[in-house]
Amino acid sequence: MTSFGEEALIGSAAALNPKDMVFGQYREAGVLLQRGFTLTQFMNQCYSNEMDLGKGRQMPIHYGTRDLHFQTISSPLATQIPQAAGAAYAMRREGNNLCAICYFGEGAASEGDFHAGLNMAATLGCPVIFYCRNNGYAISTPSIEQYRGDGIASRGIGYGIDTIRVDGNDIWAIYAATRAARAIAVEQNKPVLIEAMTYRVSHHSTSDDSSAYRSKKEVEDWSKRDNPIARMRAWLENKGWWAKGEDTEISKSAKAEVLAAFAAAEKLKKPAIRHLFEDVYDEIPPSLHREKAEIEALVKKYPDYYQVNDFARE
Repeated sequence: MTSFGEEALIGSAAALNPKDMVFGQYREAGVLLQRGFTLTQFMNQCYSNEMDLGKGRQMPIHYGTRDLHFQTISSPLATQIPQAAGAAYAMRREGNNLCAICYFGEGAASEGDFHAGLNMAATLGCPVIFYCRNNGYAISTPSIEQYRGDGIASRGIGYGIDTIRVDGNDIWAIYAATRAARAIAVEQNKPVLIEAMTYRVSHHSTSDDSSAYRSKKEVEDWSKRDNPIARMRAWLENKGWWAKGEDTEISKSAKAEVLAAFAAAEKLKKPAIRHLFEDVYDEIPPSLHREKAEIEALVKKYPDYYQVNDFARE
């Protein structure tokens, strides 16, 4: 899943404290990059290899890192919204002057968890920023078929939450809005809703063909008319900080780095089998010890079938 057309979202990451807790959805890789997550770590997760921080337990792009205060992404839509409200409530009780930020799309705002999460945050006074990426499509469903009201911002007002709608393709507008939202959240212990109006240029995912539900001309028009990267480039050139064509070499270099990380991650083994039984209980119960022994016996008896050489050693 890519963020083509929504790259300006990285402005929100720059406005946060590095220790603020992030609850992402699918298109927040830029937030992780901004916090220092490496290309190698991205690739290790996508390959679920022995160096994957999630130990091979998650689907690709379901990143997470304790060190960078980024909660592991989960597939079900909107589950992160009430979780973010709860985490923010804990932060308020701790009095650590931190907040949580929760990213989601306008499609996720149709889930019940959206309403429960916002109402919980509003009534309990939770320092949390709800960041809605309104990119026009919930997979194949256009926003005009998702709701009859005035977008998502009006819902925040209905819950008594300070709300702002911003140009989601303007990195500086996003930065300014998120910075102001964070000040309100931390200083006043109040939730804030940001609705960032943008456009999903890419397909929903690599398994999606968006030409089945929207015209190629629509996508091309958006790419030319309101592209976040093109807008940022023009701004930098106008300031004299960037020269036309200067990004060609950077793009070439970045692509080489991505491919190198891709190739390296592909060669690593899968996580050790013992990780199947760890990290749920403080002490592994007898039932899991028995299951672990059964699997170890099967693997030892049929090493070729289980392709044991593909897994890291204990």
